[in-house]
Amino acid sequence: MAGRESDEVGGVLDPHSPDPPAWAVMQAVEVVRRVDPENGGVLRRRRPTTVPVVSVSDRYLVGPLDLRAVEFPYLLEFVRCRFEQPPDMRQARLAGVEFRDCWLPGLQGRNLRSDNDLQFVDGTIIAGTLDLTDGEIHGTLVLSGATLAPTKGPALHGDRLHLAGALLAPNLVARGEVRIPGLRSGGNLNFSGAHLDNPRGIAMNGNGLQVGGNLHLTVDPRTGTPFRCDGQLFLPSVRVDSDFSLRGAKLTPRTEHSRPVPPDDPFFDPNATLVADRSRVDGNVNLDRDFSSTGTVRIVNAHIGGSLRLSHARVDLSGGQETFVEQVGSGPRQPGPYPDRALHLDGTEVRGGIDARDARVAGQIRLVDVKVQGSVLFDRAVLSNRYGDAVEGRRFSVGGNLDGRSLLVFGSVLLPGAKVGANLDLRGSRLIAPGSYARDSSPKPSLDLRVSHIGRDLICADGEVPFSAHGEIRMRRAEILRETNFHGSELGNGRNLVALNAFGIQTQELRLDVAAPPKGRIDLRHARCAFLADNEKFWRAQGRIELEDFRYDALATPVELDDDEEVERRLRWLREGMRDVYRPGPYEQFAHMLRAAGNEEHAATALVEKQRRRYNALADGARLAAPGIRLWSWLQRWMVGYGYRPTRALAWLFGFLVLGTLWFSVIPEPPEANTDDHLRWNPVLYTLDLLVPIVDFGHKNKWTVDGPSQWISAVFIALGWILATTVAAGVTRMLRRSS
Repeated sequence: MAGRESDEVGGVLDPHSPDPPAWAVMQAVEVVRRVDPENGGVLRRRRPTTVPVVSVSDRYLVGPLDLRAVEFPYLLEFVRCRFEQPPDMRQARLAGVEFRDCWLPGLQGRNLRSDNDLQFVDGTIIAGTLDLTDGEIHGTLVLSGATLAPTKGPALHGDRLHLAGALLAPNLVARGEVRIPGLRSGGNLNFSGAHLDNPRGIAMNGNGLQVGGNLHLTVDPRTGTPFRCDGQLFLPSVRVDSDFSLRGAKLTPRTEHSRPVPPDDPFFDPNATLVADRSRVDGNVNLDRDFSSTGTVRIVNAHIGGSLRLSHARVDLSGGQETFVEQVGSGPRQPGPYPDRALHLDGTEVRGGIDARDARVAGQIRLVDVKVQGSVLFDRAVLSNRYGDAVEGRRFSVGGNLDGRSLLVFGSVLLPGAKVGANLDLRGSRLIAPGSYARDSSPKPSLDLRVSHIGRDLICADGEVPFSAHGEIRMRRAEILRETNFHGSELGNGRNLVALNAFGIQTQELRLDVAAPPKGRIDLRHARCAFLADNEKFWRAQGRIELEDFRYDALATPVELDDDEEVERRLRWLREGMRDVYRPGPYEQFAHMLRAAGNEEHAATALVEKQRRRYNALADGARLAAPGIRLWSWLQRWMVGYGYRPTRALAWLFGFLVLGTLWFSVIPEPPEANTDDHLRWNPVLYTLDLLVPIVDFGHKNKWTVDGPSQWISAVFIALGWILATTVAAGVTRMLRRSS
């Protein structure tokens, strides 16, 4: 407080010296007596309109300062004073109190009422508990630059403290618990640059506190000193009307626990640095700009009205062993998986977005049932939980984009049942060292998107570097409304059986033009897409490609009507992709796509190849009958194209007609079988009557042939039935435009 008169007699007192000079000794009771002018009191006013001020400077106050249950309508001002006993202000009603550069063994202020500010500033040290339980301050509680260092008990005991103004504690040092559960503040709570030091337990207990403004546990903008907390920040059920900021803060967890860790509770975080379950923040939650924590950051079932900011944050559970870089070559095993979660956000609703760009996280990020109305950004972040779950996000919901461009992940990213309103963009990302299931040690996928819904594009394509996933990309029955893009990607590493599991996905465009052959099996069964873009590298996957009931309407690069080489090349890709295992569906789908584009000839080529593969499979399964099956397949392929080349049947009919005509022209005229009709012998019409079934030209029953001609006639009749029915079937398909 400005405008005071000094009470010095012998000079300036050092209040922090345990041996004050004799001239500074003053009975504490004299402070109260000063309000009586008749007894030599020093009662004065700063201004005529303000309340009187009682100012005491450079004094060692001995004995009790007893203001218990006293209504004291004066401002008390202590400057460079040392107290022998803790002032007793329990149940008192004061106009205001200021301790500036003082030393107190504690302060008893339970149920204290102050009409103005209560200040402990300019290096004031309180060597006992500052007890303001159930107090009511109609101004601001100021602890700027103060030190609370009790030998036992909490540093600040402020249960249910009611502040009409703010709690300002920049650069506070509290060596013990800051206990403020149920505190209500009309303004900000500012602990910027403060150091809360209670490593064995809870450093700040703010269960259920209500802040009318911002809650700042940040870097002090004047000195650049970060907020530090050694011990747990216990802030469940807090209510903050504006921002909750830990920007640049440094947190370390408690070392001792008040109760044993429950072995049957998988959701308990024993080493949490921040616990903010069920909290409600109407503004942003800022854990960014070099925020660091060596324990779990836990914000479960909370409501955040703004955004959750984690950019350039570092949550490291490795004890400094995590390098956050990809190991090249053989070297010592990198740390992981970690037993604790790094970020635990289950059930939290974020009305804005989550910004975790350039973050470094060692430990699991748990996002189960989290709902984000905006976008989620993990660009250039490094998430490490090697051989475990780096991200667990079942039923994770994002209203905008989920971006992880140039993201580096050590572990599995599990997002089954996730809903993304726009794009899931992982271009240029690397997913390494996936986890495994505890029940059988089988590998988990690198990326799990089962039954997920993506409103626009899934982009697992190349960026500054190729997208790479060492484990399985699992997206069974996912729904991607626009593009699924694996352009230039590298799938699998050879250690997992499956590289891409896209069973039953539905998308508009599927891009599988990868940078290298996938190192594992590809499952596209029951998948649906309108456009397919692929390349030869994809079809040379090291594992088999499952294509049963895979449907696509068109190729991104259509097959030209005269491009026979492209059709043959794609049929070869199918054979290589299916590892020569016969499946009719892929050939039928390829033919259906070609026919829908008006490419009938190439569709027939695909169906001919299907039948060839079918007979080869039958022959491989038969033993004694294999040569006959192969011969029959060869005859059908070359004579009628398995019925898909009806023009060949017409050519063969014409050829047999010529051969028959020549044969029956050189033999003697056969005798008549009956004399009912009077016909002349005609080798052409006789041969035609043998080759054309159903229609009777009256010649084959008129003449009787014997010897070799009789056998040739029988063969011509059989060939006629086969070839004529083939032609009829081909004509029928052309009329129906389907096979």
